[in-house]
Order: sequence, then C-alpha cells, then structure tokens
Amino acid sequence: MRQTKFIRNICLGVENLLLHKLRSFLTMLGVVFGVGSVVAMLSVGEGASAEALEQIRKLGSNNIIISSVKSAEEEQATTTHSHMSIYGLLYEDHTRIAESFGNIRQVAPVKLIRKETRLRERAMELRVVGTTPEWFELVPREVIAGRVLLPSDEEKQAPVAVLTEFGARKILATEHSIGQTIRIGGDQFEVIGIVKSESGQAGNIQIPDQQVDVYISIEVARIYFGDVFTRRTSGGDEREKVELHQIIVRVDDSGSVEGTAVGIEQMLGRFHKKKDYLVSVPLALLKQAEATKRTFNIVLGSIAGISLLVGGIGIMNIMLASVTERTREIGIRRAIGAKRKQIIYQFLIETVVLSTMGGIIGLGVGVVIPLLITYFSGMITVITLKGILLPLLISMTIGILFGLYPAMNAAKVDPIVALRHE
Repeated sequence: MRQTKFIRNICLGVENLLLHKLRSFLTMLGVVFGVGSVVAMLSVGEGASAEALEQIRKLGSNNIIISSVKSAEEEQATTTHSHMSIYGLLYEDHTRIAESFGNIRQVAPVKLIRKETRLRERAMELRVVGTTPEWFELVPREVIAGRVLLPSDEEKQAPVAVLTEFGARKILATEHSIGQTIRIGGDQFEVIGIVKSESGQAGNIQIPDQQVDVYISIEVARIYFGDVFTRRTSGGDEREKVELHQIIVRVDDSGSVEGTAVGIEQMLGRFHKKKDYLVSVPLALLKQAEATKRTFNIVLGSIAGISLLVGGIGIMNIMLASVTERTREIGIRRAIGAKRKQIIYQFLIETVVLSTMGGIIGLGVGVVIPLLITYFSGMITVITLKGILLPLLISMTIGILFGLYPAMNAAKVDPIVALRHE
C-alpha cells in the first residue's frame, strides 16, 4: 500500500514538472553542469596523477636507488680547473651494503657508459649498463627473445649483451637477432637476448632503464672500459673517474624501506668525505604523490561542488515560486483531507526528481567531456566508479536539502486563505 502511494506521488510530481517543461529543464541545467563538471574534473585529476603514480610504482615500492652525483666542491673544481673528477659510489660500497643489512634481499651494482654500438654499416650510440643478473629482478621487464644475463655469464666474464627492443630494431634491423655479433666501442659482444624497456622520470627519480640501453656483465664492463670516462663538452674534454653510477637495493619488507635508506645514507657518510651520492626512496615518493593526488581531487571536487550548490539554490528558488503559484491547489488538497506531510512529500518529490534527472544527464555530460579531452589533447583521463556515484549522490542530497524549505512552506499554508487565493 505504501509502495503504491509512493509511486503515485512520484508520478504526480513528474506530471506537475511536465506542465512547465521549459522551466523544469532550465532549473535542471544548474545540476546538469554541476554534476558534469564534478565528474569531468575528478576524471582529469585521476588521469593526471595515474601516469605519475604508475611510473613511481615501476621503480619498485621495496627498492632503494643510490646514485652517484658530483658534490658541490667537485662541480666548482670542474668549472675552474682542467682536471679529472673523482666522485661517486665505490665497489666497496656495494659490498658493504650487501653485507651490513640483514633485511636486504638483493643488491645490483650499476656502471653506465655511453658507447657507439655497431653492426657493419649500422651504428648508434647506446648506454652500456654494466650490472649483475639481479638487475633483471629489481627492474623486471618483458623478455622478447633469448634470455637475460645469468650468474654463469658473470663467472666466465663472457662478452655477451642483452639489447632493448629499441636498440635491436636500430642496430640489428632485418638481421637474425639472437647470436648476432655486435661491436660495442672497440670490442665484440654476442647478443643473447632482447627485452622491453621503459623510459622517463618519476618525480625527481630517473627510471633506471632507458630505451637506448645494452646490458653486459659488470665485470666485463670494468675490464673492457675501466672506471675513467672522457666526456666532450664545449670547453674541451672532461675526464671523470666513477666506479659505480648506481646501486639498486631491494628490502624484504616495505615497512622497513625508509629506515634502511636512512641507515645506508649514514653508513655511506662514514666512508665518503664528500656528499657525492644521492639516496632515493620510491616508496616515499609514492606516498607523497598519493597525498598530492588526494589534495588535488579535494580541491577540484570543491570547485566543481560550487556549481552543484548554485544548481541547488536555483531549484529552491523555482520551488518557492511554484508554491506561490499553486497556493489554491494546496488549499483544495488540504480541504479534501490531505495532511501536511503529504504536501511536503509532494513538493519534496518534485525537487528530488529534478535534481536526480539533472544528475543523470550531468553524468552523461561528465563522461563525454573527459573522452573529448583525451581525443583532442591526448591527455589521460580516468573515470572511476567513485567519481560517478559521488556526484549523483550529492545531486540527490541537494534536491532533498534545497527542496525541504519550499515543501515546508507549502505545508504551512492555511487552507482557508489558500482557497481564497486568486
């Protein structure tokens, strides 16, 4: 019985709104644009942060990346004198880190050298990454062909190389990839595998791998290329001696990553006279990015919420005018036995129908806008379930809150006065 009355009241509310189609439509527009802007802004905010968060996750939430950097004193000496810069991580640092912390699962030393790589007439400069087999577990990438470096390659000091897909396409082209012999610098290496790679930067941390990488054993890199590198600049040649450019560490528990990073930094400080290293924690960067994302979404949602508030005020304004227009109707309903709560329900249902219909149309607008942004600008947008349900729920709530006052005003009308109303 109650369900039948409720449905009848809804039908009555819809009929009353349809008597003034244009006015009802214009009243809904405030809610339509409000809900549409909330959905669109939240999806743009989600998309803007999703790519950055994904890049940070690729660094590994359990990883710590230690990089060699020039100290301030070394930078000044380089610009004022022609000499060889000696800075950065040492082979001994790799051993100390691996042996000093019980919660460290894996450690990969990294030596980076720029060398021309050649196969007959085809040549390009690649970044040679001298490392150990642990690299491919700490920086996991899909193996397209062949295999990655193995401990046996390191033990035998085998001149073998793993190319990225980009390098393989440029150097090998139509040649058979696996088993092909290429020249890196002045030395020959056998291609044993091809992997996919990523590139870019997450926050202030450079992703360890690049498209132009070629991976060889660190012992082979040390024997073939040494620790001294010559870099050509506009002012002449600069010589640098760097034993290790990076050390990547994986901790067994994400809860102890930041504590371990502090311990590593303190230990390095005891053995380095200059601050020629940088300890980066992707987990801390991930937490910061997620906090920024939440703040960003709150700000965007608040701005868009103002549009919904304006739409709600518009609904209340129109319903107050409607109460004045329908005073005689209210008086007749009260005279034939309608209770005050029934009058309240009638007007409240009309405002909820207005706001809900406006919310549903606004959802369609809010979904289309991000798609258009992605299509025309290439910007990534992400529409989430929360980003759809929350604005719709808010629009329904606004319909109730802003419709309550006009509905109560209608219920307070004196039936006798209302019947005399012209």
